[in-house]
Amino acid sequence: MSSYSISDVRERAERWLEPGFDDQTRSAVKLMLEGDENLLTDAFYNDLEFGTGGMRGVMGVGTNRMNRYTVGMAAQGQANYIRKVFGDGEHSVAIAYDCRLNSPLFAKTAASIFSANGFIVYLFDDIRPTPMLSFAIRDLGCKGGVVITASHNPPEYNGYKAYWDDGGQVVPPHDNGIIKEVRSIKSVSDISFPENSSGPVGQIVSLGSETDRRYIETVASLSLTPHITEKHTSMGIVFTPIHGTTAMIGPAVLRRFGFSNITGVPEQDIPDGNFPTVKSPNPEEPEALSMAIRKAEESEAVIVMATDPDGDRLGVAVRESDNSFTLLNGNETAALLTWHIVSQMSSNGLLKGNEFIIKTIVTSELIAGIANDYGVKCFDVLTGFKYFAWLIRKLEGKMKYIGGGEESFGYLPGDYIRDKDGPASCALMAEIAAIAESQGKSVTGLLDDIWLRHGLWRERLVNMVLKGIDGAATIGKMMDDYRNNSPSEIAGSPVIQIKDYLTLVTSDIVSGTKSSIDSMPSNVLQFQLADGSLISVRPSGTEPKIKFYISVNGRPGSSQELKTMKNELERRIDTIIEDMKI
Repeated sequence: MSSYSISDVRERAERWLEPGFDDQTRSAVKLMLEGDENLLTDAFYNDLEFGTGGMRGVMGVGTNRMNRYTVGMAAQGQANYIRKVFGDGEHSVAIAYDCRLNSPLFAKTAASIFSANGFIVYLFDDIRPTPMLSFAIRDLGCKGGVVITASHNPPEYNGYKAYWDDGGQVVPPHDNGIIKEVRSIKSVSDISFPENSSGPVGQIVSLGSETDRRYIETVASLSLTPHITEKHTSMGIVFTPIHGTTAMIGPAVLRRFGFSNITGVPEQDIPDGNFPTVKSPNPEEPEALSMAIRKAEESEAVIVMATDPDGDRLGVAVRESDNSFTLLNGNETAALLTWHIVSQMSSNGLLKGNEFIIKTIVTSELIAGIANDYGVKCFDVLTGFKYFAWLIRKLEGKMKYIGGGEESFGYLPGDYIRDKDGPASCALMAEIAAIAESQGKSVTGLLDDIWLRHGLWRERLVNMVLKGIDGAATIGKMMDDYRNNSPSEIAGSPVIQIKDYLTLVTSDIVSGTKSSIDSMPSNVLQFQLADGSLISVRPSGTEPKIKFYISVNGRPGSSQELKTMKNELERRIDTIIEDMKI
């Protein structure tokens, strides 16, 4: 609902008093109708929809909440759409879930609905990381899949991520097709809950250790420097799943690569959707790695790695020569992984001239520079790994995807799955740490070498959190203002180009010309400044935020100049933030 009245909200809520809803739900809705109108409105003013990360929201009663019924509608809509696209033959889907509260319930709810619609359902027997869902879809030849997760959101959130037959999250037209099918469900009786279904029931098959083994062996095939690893098997690694899904898989992948000295964080090895040891289970937040870093300080570990609850994102901290630890940001980790893949493939004679990597439009241009210097094509896509999957599929048979990543701590080495892969990224980062150790350097020493060769880029993300209906309206107004009253100058440097990914138009301010952008539309604006700075602005697709991505760059000629330039560029970012009042 783009606009609503309280009468609209009450009418929507009253439908949840019908007999098709369970007693507990009806009682909760009745109390809401008699209580605070703001709470009622927030729960019923809208329907959860698929954004860059699927359907995600606060758990509770209501159309704008994650619950058995909104999950049921999503599953029924996806089942209906799969049959519409692929026909009425025998189809299968795979379903995985993370450690969050209600994740097993929501996964079993989705499984029962697909089964009631006649699908074969491959349901993991316990929590598994998101990349294993993508792997299972491809491994088993499924027509689609679901993972129940809210990634690194706070404990009150959960989500439903829909996947297609290539193992990637759904993209247009399929995401819109599923949404259309979901919206066509007018009554809870339209959902094939087992108690409502009288049709043929499909089989639910449990997935377990055999799928784990095949995934681990496939990831092991990505190893690029086993000759170095075998000399550094005892290199110290601290790994934490932050109460999530990778407690077993993460260390198992590292051991399969040859690393044996892996230390966990016992308190965080326990799956727990309340995430009791952290303020946020997001590896982008320094605090989330603090326990693991303390564990590393007590040992001789050279690298700390942490995945988020569903195991698709990776945070990294590395030991310096003075024994302190430095947290890498997402662009730095992506640059290291890109350098490792393209440089080692080049050294091993594996680059044939048709390889490509992918980054997002808000991820560091350093990654493109590294790829191009090795003769590897770099493509930009919109934010969200579903666009990685879309492009890999589009180029399949023409070019070979070898790696890629985004600034928000998500990376995918290899093309065996079509989503971010935390465990695989961990293993390759461990190889990078072993290379550094073999050269008597720190990982940041390798990063300095990369900057000196390919150019220095510094980036920063600034989030403005604006919750609720009013927050959404404020974010919308801010985007309208930037679009309709674009700045001519930012922090003393003229704006020379504006890219509007919603209208798919690039405006060259200097020449006054316009050109089209070859992309799917998205509500993103980019301002290119005369001094080389790039500012990108977009609303989050999964959280109540508007995001500002600031990127600046320079070309240092020496190690000393590199150190000085880092400070200068950080001050430049500060100036941009101050001028834009963000």
